[in-house]
Amino acid sequence: MEKKMKVGSKGQVVIPKEIRDITGIKENTEVMVSLNGDKILIKPVKPLTESYSKYYTSTYSKKLKDYIDINKILDEEYGRNILY
Repeated sequence: MEKKMKVGSKGQVVIPKEIRDITGIKENTEVMVSLNGDKILIKPVKPLTESYSKYYTSTYSKKLKDYIDINKILDEEYGRNILY
C-alpha cells in the first residue's frame, strides 16, 4: 500500500489512517524510523517483554520520583483478590 503525503515545515509526515489501523499505530505509539537504501521505514516499537506491566515499569517508572507498584494498581483496577 502506498500513499502520497507531504512533509510539513518541521519534517513531520502524517501516517494515513488505513496504514495506522493495519500496523496498530495509535496516538503516542513509539515508532522506529530507519533508512534502507533510499527508503525510509517507519515501524511501531513493540515491548521487549511479553508483560506490558513489566515493560512499563522497566522504562517509564525510571522517570517517577516515588515507587509505584503497577501490578497492585492493575489488580485493584480489575478486581483481582491478591494479597501483598
